[in-house]
Amino acid sequence: MKETFLYQPNHLFYTQEPLLGYKPGGYHPVTLGDSFKNGRYQIHHKLGWGKYSTTWLAYDKSNGYWVSLEIVAANADDSSRSRELHHLQLLEGKCKGRLSSKYVIQFLDIFSHSGPNGDHQCLVFELLGPPVEWVLMDYSACADHPEYTDPGDKLEPGTIMRMSRQLLECVEFIHSAGMAHGDISGWTVVFSGKSLSTIRERIFKFVGIPEVEPLVRSDGRALDEGLPTHLVKAIVWDSWVEEDHEDLRIIDFGRSFFQWEKNGKVAKPGPLPAPETIFTGSFDYRVDLWRAGCVIYSFVFGASPFTYKGDNNALVAQMIGLVGTNNIPEDWKAQYSVGHGLDRKRNNQVSELKRRLVEHVNIPDLAPLVPVIEGLMRIVPSCRIKASTGLSLLGPKKRVSN
Repeated sequence: MKETFLYQPNHLFYTQEPLLGYKPGGYHPVTLGDSFKNGRYQIHHKLGWGKYSTTWLAYDKSNGYWVSLEIVAANADDSSRSRELHHLQLLEGKCKGRLSSKYVIQFLDIFSHSGPNGDHQCLVFELLGPPVEWVLMDYSACADHPEYTDPGDKLEPGTIMRMSRQLLECVEFIHSAGMAHGDISGWTVVFSGKSLSTIRERIFKFVGIPEVEPLVRSDGRALDEGLPTHLVKAIVWDSWVEEDHEDLRIIDFGRSFFQWEKNGKVAKPGPLPAPETIFTGSFDYRVDLWRAGCVIYSFVFGASPFTYKGDNNALVAQMIGLVGTNNIPEDWKAQYSVGHGLDRKRNNQVSELKRRLVEHVNIPDLAPLVPVIEGLMRIVPSCRIKASTGLSLLGPKKRVSN
């Protein structure tokens, strides 16, 4: 980033959204305290950013609660965003009430804002806590330093069961509406923000006081129009300890699609491919079932069952090594079995997944998860259990002691 040398040293240059994004058609420059929609939403902190937007913690003065305000880049391709909003509105109609009752993020408001870099679409969502992946990474970091780790530093059995049920209920609801999410992962499954309350002191206990650095040119000249006067560090959830008390929400419907849509007309599922996208290059709503199984696995084990670095051959070897080759078509096997040491004689043996589950899920309260994870994580889509079947395997809702 050569342009950073134009400014006085600032460590946030390299950890926050790129300054190059602040240009005509790009990000809108935001200063803490700014207000939007005729003063209704006031900015207090930064939640994050992406390639096409920045997201801010805002206070809704009209309703007296905290919200997430996403400000989209002026020239951003809005096809994915339009699909997301359309699908959320359809789910809202299907739900006939608050989407949170079905564990889907609440979309609250939309408006336009004009700034020095153009006209920006602004989207208001309910304020949520951290992604599940963030919390699991925190537990994993503690495990790497046992001298600082409390023996209880892991998700409690009751929390795992509640999270698993809510995730399956959400998937069942989305599928019953004739849709698929398309990108379920530890980053799109997020904790709700009920614990954040409406009290400023309480919410900042969790999100921390904003860290800001002024943006100042080294030559003393005025900043170009369209640049922010300060850079703000995005929230880190270091003080979050509420996972035992919060519900789940599924966010980011930018890759969602209707079940009748052709695969070529929708966005390909996210960064960790499901088996069918590798073997056949196509997919349908059942990609959600595979991904839900992977996420529930991570609830139990604290990490994803697979690591993916862009090598499909290596990923397939991991998948087959974990779940075995039962029911896999011969032409699928032929594509990836050579050179990966895959022993077809293992077909009738207990899979590595089953072995891990039986050995490690040895708490009676978690036992119902064994057939659920195993049923969802089947390589061939037609062999996967439905979300409704997974819920029936979990049995009736009950309070599980932590």
